[in-house]
Amino acid sequence: MNTTTTLSSRTTDATTISLHQGYFAKRNLPDWLFAALALVGGLYAFTRYSAFMDVYEKGILLAAIPAVIAMGWFWRPLRLLMLLVTGFSLLGIVTYQGDLARAEQVFWLKYFLSSQSAILWMSMLFFMSTVFYWLGMFVKGQGDTLESLGSRIAWVAVGMALVGTLVRWYESYLIGADVGHIPVSNLYEVFVLFCWMTAAFYLYFEAQYKTRAMGAFVMLVVSAAVGFLLWYTVVREAHEIQPLVPALKSWWMKLHVPANFIGYGMFSLAAMVALAYLVKQQAGETRWYKLTPLWLLGVVLCFVPVVFRATPAAAGGGNYWVGYLLVSGLIAAGILLGRQRIAARLPAPEVLDDVMYKAIAVGFAFFTIATVLGALWAAEAWGGYWSWDPKETWALIVWLNYAAWLHMRLMKGLRGTVAAWWALVGLAVTTFAFLGVNMFLSGLHSYGTL
Repeated sequence: MNTTTTLSSRTTDATTISLHQGYFAKRNLPDWLFAALALVGGLYAFTRYSAFMDVYEKGILLAAIPAVIAMGWFWRPLRLLMLLVTGFSLLGIVTYQGDLARAEQVFWLKYFLSSQSAILWMSMLFFMSTVFYWLGMFVKGQGDTLESLGSRIAWVAVGMALVGTLVRWYESYLIGADVGHIPVSNLYEVFVLFCWMTAAFYLYFEAQYKTRAMGAFVMLVVSAAVGFLLWYTVVREAHEIQPLVPALKSWWMKLHVPANFIGYGMFSLAAMVALAYLVKQQAGETRWYKLTPLWLLGVVLCFVPVVFRATPAAAGGGNYWVGYLLVSGLIAAGILLGRQRIAARLPAPEVLDDVMYKAIAVGFAFFTIATVLGALWAAEAWGGYWSWDPKETWALIVWLNYAAWLHMRLMKGLRGTVAAWWALVGLAVTTFAFLGVNMFLSGLHSYGTL
């Protein structure tokens, strides 16, 4: 028995060593060069700025170094993205020379690398990406080429969003040391976060499943977010950097908000893939009352501008929402009339179902982490982990909704139409938790009102 146990132990140890060797043996020279650059950059930032950080921020920075390396090794396209974003962000920061007024004086800052310019480029590129993805659905013989172009433009848009975010972070410190903060503190900043995170996760699924047809649907929700961002910028001048309210002056914000928006982004992605699933499923249907998902899409898209025009913040934005209404109607009609052509280009239902499941699973994991972090933050800021504030209550409703979805999937084999409809309803619940609470309810989170 002892001999058998010893042999078994040695076999296990050998297998473990072999697995570790196999993992690192897969690394090539570019992988190690990327790791070296990430390590040098992270340690330089630590030695240069650690005097301005508390112990938690130092821990976050040090933990980010292996995290960045792991992400670059896990999905190699991220390496080029991170290197280019870092390079252009540093170029923008160096060009400022410590003077915020140079944003209107230097060509590269004024038109490309200031935070607002980069985010406007992001907005335009996401719209362009959406158009090319949809053209790929309908232009015969050029579908793959157009969808590939839409994908490449989406990558550039993600890069511009990250450049804009990092430069905005630096700009906030140029205004004043007491004003400087990570740009995830208001609706304007988190909408930028939502756009690039949702697009980046979609691009990963696109590469994994080797199909770009889902992009036409996923980019719709990204473009809708961009549309809101532009409206919010015009109506509220939300791009102006403002000092943080006292409740947001916490390192918890750096963790809670990004985790939360990974959840929001993945739930939105899952819902749009669910819509694609229902379109593919009902492509051959001719009875109008059976085409419920498409009619519902049109109703929801047209309902959005009616809601926003009724808000106090909408003053002066009426024409914008009329345009939104017209575009929404055209999109819904185009999907309805071209459903057979669209369905032919979409991947198999099994692929759509699998992407929907994985997106919800990842989103649920991060949303759970964000909820726990939010409770810890609330205990520090307000003295209690949970107060049944409207935002907290609706966050719990979102969590319970997707917990039930995953339970039914894993325990009862939930698939197909019911799962897709549930994911679409989940998006409505999530949207209300994200925006509806800010618009119609008040509470401890009222600093995020429209």
